[in-house]
Amino acid sequence: MTAYFDAIEQVRYEGPDSSNPLAFRHYDPQQVILGKTMAEHLRMAACYWHTFVWGGADVFGQGTFIRPWQQAGDEMELALLKADIAFEFFHKLNIPYYCFHDVDVFPEGRSLKEYLYRFAQMQEVLQRKQEETGVRLLWGTANCFSHRRYMAGAATNPDPEIFAYAASQVCAAMQATHALGGVNYVLWGGREGYETLLNTDLRQEREQLGRFMQMVVEHKHRIGFSGTLLIEPKPQEPTKHQYDYDSATVYGFLKQFGLEQEIKVNIEANHATLAGHSFQHEVATAISLGIFGSIDANRGDAQLGWDTDQFPNSVEENTLVMYEILKAGGFVNGGFNFDARVRRMSIDRYDLFHGHIGAMDVLALSLKRAAAMLEKDQLGDAVAHRYRGWSAPLGKQILQGEHSLSSLQQLVVDTSMDPQPVSGQQEYLENVVNRVLY
Repeated sequence: MTAYFDAIEQVRYEGPDSSNPLAFRHYDPQQVILGKTMAEHLRMAACYWHTFVWGGADVFGQGTFIRPWQQAGDEMELALLKADIAFEFFHKLNIPYYCFHDVDVFPEGRSLKEYLYRFAQMQEVLQRKQEETGVRLLWGTANCFSHRRYMAGAATNPDPEIFAYAASQVCAAMQATHALGGVNYVLWGGREGYETLLNTDLRQEREQLGRFMQMVVEHKHRIGFSGTLLIEPKPQEPTKHQYDYDSATVYGFLKQFGLEQEIKVNIEANHATLAGHSFQHEVATAISLGIFGSIDANRGDAQLGWDTDQFPNSVEENTLVMYEILKAGGFVNGGFNFDARVRRMSIDRYDLFHGHIGAMDVLALSLKRAAAMLEKDQLGDAVAHRYRGWSAPLGKQILQGEHSLSSLQQLVVDTSMDPQPVSGQQEYLENVVNRVLY
């Protein structure tokens, strides 16, 4: 184990009264809640990219971080150094999982042949690091959006050779994820959209993307990968329109191509709010459609109109999300991955710990609050009461197709039906939540 973070041994739970900034106040991995430990409920992961790839640059300024693995030198030696420090961080953070894109862990090289050779090298390194630390792979993915070749998309590119190149990357990344024991594989379509309709064939691009996803499913079964395939919904990032705008849009896409039983969604909090929805809405929608898979835990800035990928800090927001997840039975293969980065001015190496520790405590406290809500479940009781008529004979008959419009009209006339509106009690239910939170 390296000693880049030499001021810390491992982050431990010290309780709510602790003043130690490098300790957990709420996240106790072994605490049992509703029959499972916190670690089992939350299945938290740290991401390779924002934590160890991003250099602190933005569109107006150069990188602000001075990381040893981001300096000049032999590319693969620096990749090995980055892996050493990354797994030191994962281990000392006491987080059970990590996530990566292919080219997060190694530079892709000058050809696909070199890419595949380097991937094989680094797969062995990652396997060894996982065994040494006990940290597991929550999911892997391929970066088919950063390279210049993908400026017009990957699967939706007008050039079928670029489609083929992207397919080659995904093939390699899926096989590596499978070999490393990953329990999910994510498809992140950052460039799958258009800048202008003047040069875009929407039908053609949608058919290409549908075929690409079908090929991914075919490959999953071919290699025996038992994990979950995930699409990450996102709006306008970075293109004007994307084919995976939100969970409902993804579901429509999956239905069109017969994939709704094969692929689920990885929901990012910041993408949800950029789509004009709440984080809770996106999770609840995915659950209602049967496509909920995993979470990228972060947040945006209400005063900034882009994806700022900040660490989650709202117990209220995440309690409502956790409530939806617990109601649905919890994660199967998914978990909470911190797709978040420290700010450009947070240049101290231990800022990486502060960001993650705070976020892990937020999710832990949110879990406790959501469990308390569910144990007494006044919200669930209120919803069931509000829709109780649909369990009565008339409601069942309507849903089972036993009525037409005209027969319902006749029924209303014959029975002098005069239904009256009933309060939705929003303020009362908001108070129910607040009593748990505060």
